[in-house]
Amino acid sequence: MKARVLFGVFGFAFVLLALYVFPPIVLELVVAALCVFATYEVLGSTKLVRNHVELLLAMAVSLGLAVGHFSILPLRLESVMQGLVLVLLFGSFAIELKYHDVMKASQVSWAFFGALLVPYLLLSLLRIFQMHYHHGAFIVLLPLLAAWGADTCALFSGMLFGKHKLAPVVSPKKTVEGAVGGVVGGAVLVLIAAVIMNRTLDLGMPLWSAVVLGAVGAVLGEIGDLSFSVIKRQTGIKDYGHIFPGHGGVLDRFDSVLFVAPFAELLFRVIWKH
Repeated sequence: MKARVLFGVFGFAFVLLALYVFPPIVLELVVAALCVFATYEVLGSTKLVRNHVELLLAMAVSLGLAVGHFSILPLRLESVMQGLVLVLLFGSFAIELKYHDVMKASQVSWAFFGALLVPYLLLSLLRIFQMHYHHGAFIVLLPLLAAWGADTCALFSGMLFGKHKLAPVVSPKKTVEGAVGGVVGGAVLVLIAAVIMNRTLDLGMPLWSAVVLGAVGAVLGEIGDLSFSVIKRQTGIKDYGHIFPGHGGVLDRFDSVLFVAPFAELLFRVIWKH
């Protein structure tokens, strides 16, 4: 518990420095590293991709996708995505042909999931951060609040009122009452944050959108948490990794964010039409 609390404090301090003090490349490099670790965890830690060459290819593609988001590079995301899809496609099937006697075709499908989909969802945080036209460095906190704040509210609501199991096989400790508390708590927390940002930054965020982000984000975060818990259950692992002391791996900490951040990105683009 001590390691968990200490890491949380230092991690929060580093996030603030990366958002508001360090140059953008620092945050971009950190998120790129998280993408590579996330790809390894979902493919390597679970043994869903057992071929080491395929695993390295997936991690390289994940890194390439993250680098394609760097603000210092004059790259178009559409071109980066198209190129990486082709690299992963041709590379994966070449590897499968080489190791066809021991490598199952399903590993290619999982490689696409881990190398492209997982990092693309996580990189929503960078795309929001890069919305410089509307305080991206501040609004990127909102999906994190919707995911982690709602999770905390769900935890305490479940402890106080929980009676009915939400998903007894996948996550025995989660309750329906906790999930409802998470939705309500998420909506309230994001609403409060939006009110503060509107008054201090002249953000101009409609309050209804804050409530939607908090409530829907809480639901999506719960789905994300349970979805990646299913993968852990089916592959027989307890945690995806151990890079965060007391917190586990990247996916143990960001599984809910993977579902919330893309929704927040879409909502922000609709609100401000950019």
